[in-house]
Amino acid sequence: MPDSTPIFRSQDVPTTPGVYVFRNVAGQVIYVGKARNLRNRMRSYFMPSTALKEEPRRRALIHSIASYETFQVATESEALLLEAQFIKQYAPRYNVALRDDKRYLLVAINPNEKFPHFFFDRVPKDDNCIYFGPFPHAYALRETIRFLEIRYALRSCQCADPGHENHLHCLQDVIRHCSAPCLGRISEEDYRQRLEQALSVLRGEENAREILKELNDKMKEAAAKLDFEEAAKWRDMMDHIKTVQEPTRRFLNQTIARRTNPEINTAGMRALQEVLSLAVEPRYMECFDMSNISGTLAVGSMVLFRDGHPSTAEYRRYRIRTPDATDDTAFMHEVLTRRYSRLLKEKLPLPDLVVLDGGVPQVNTGIKVWEELGLTIPFIGLAERYELIVIPHRKDPLYLPRENPGLRLLQAIRDEAHRWANGYNRKLRIERIRDSVLGEIPGVGTLRQAEILKQCGSIKRILQMTASQLAAKVPGLGHTLAQRILDVLKQHANPPRPGTSL
Repeated sequence: MPDSTPIFRSQDVPTTPGVYVFRNVAGQVIYVGKARNLRNRMRSYFMPSTALKEEPRRRALIHSIASYETFQVATESEALLLEAQFIKQYAPRYNVALRDDKRYLLVAINPNEKFPHFFFDRVPKDDNCIYFGPFPHAYALRETIRFLEIRYALRSCQCADPGHENHLHCLQDVIRHCSAPCLGRISEEDYRQRLEQALSVLRGEENAREILKELNDKMKEAAAKLDFEEAAKWRDMMDHIKTVQEPTRRFLNQTIARRTNPEINTAGMRALQEVLSLAVEPRYMECFDMSNISGTLAVGSMVLFRDGHPSTAEYRRYRIRTPDATDDTAFMHEVLTRRYSRLLKEKLPLPDLVVLDGGVPQVNTGIKVWEELGLTIPFIGLAERYELIVIPHRKDPLYLPRENPGLRLLQAIRDEAHRWANGYNRKLRIERIRDSVLGEIPGVGTLRQAEILKQCGSIKRILQMTASQLAAKVPGLGHTLAQRILDVLKQHANPPRPGTSL
């Protein structure tokens, strides 16, 4: 839960990875940082010796800190991504490293090419390509992609349709790092099978574990021969692959679900109808996911697929309203109730299949909601860890092979629900940083605070106005209160000089 007190209290800051945000007394974000251990990192700023011995720029930062907020994440890589996002959002005066337009690397393929190849980019485009990322560790990503190209003999040339002329200038086939599809030495089908195996490593699927085991065996074999340089090479490659897989699980590209082959979608619907014994093909599917940070800023998402494709205009987001809802099952209960109460009330069509992100607890919640509303829609849970399908009132979960088109369709809609929920949660976290400043001014309530920010945009813009301009800008805001807001903000707008106390 974010903390915004001006005095650092070690016991209130978690020891997990995360991002911290420092603000001055005017509420402006002046510094954003990330840490593997939030408590240890932030303690270093507030030690008495730090304010005396650090270089002038950092002392100026420390003496300008009036409040702080912390945001927990799962891994240090996620902290890197969130830190970059906040820095680009607020451009804090004491941050310099990430204030330019640098973006983390993405890796992509164009499935419309006859023999697709990996390429790097920094901004995803609406070009029918499949993007993975972003990845904070560029070196690890480049080394992993190069390893995959060699391991599966994929082409690394950047031409869209390589031929004999391109082969004349290529050394990869000579050193046997390429299967030479440009010369017809491998069929398009076999090449795409190799590409899919490489993509499964990026997704962290079963094939990735096999690769890591293979590398580990090579490392041990080299060490046993006292070839420590070779052993170190395989050790480093394992580290690179693990580093790449870490953020991919959470920040997997948004376009994967949208770019699914139509034939696979059709096969997926047929497969689900068969394995789930559905009366009709699930041409209209809805999927739900919940997102929160330690129980706060809880949100839910609903994404909708029609004929196996996302129908983004029909997506829905939900802020959790129930005060005593404290976990994902309670959040799920509220969102399902709100969604299907509305559909029933307005006599709108119901889906052919509902997918809940989660296992037995979420399915039990669904059973309860279905009984309360009198629903008969088929629904299932998809447990992410082992991709097991949990079916209501069935003791054992259903396992489908990873190549099953039905499971692939379920994964696509589940991943899209993840993206939609996490994006909304992230948006609310950013808004919390922005909106919490005005609430500290006497006489400015929640509704007025929202209206001021809506009309003015930021604290910085408010400080550039006169009381008359501010009163005219915000409906219902009198001159007296406008002057009071400006007086409070301007009184604290200039941070104390280095060496002075707050």
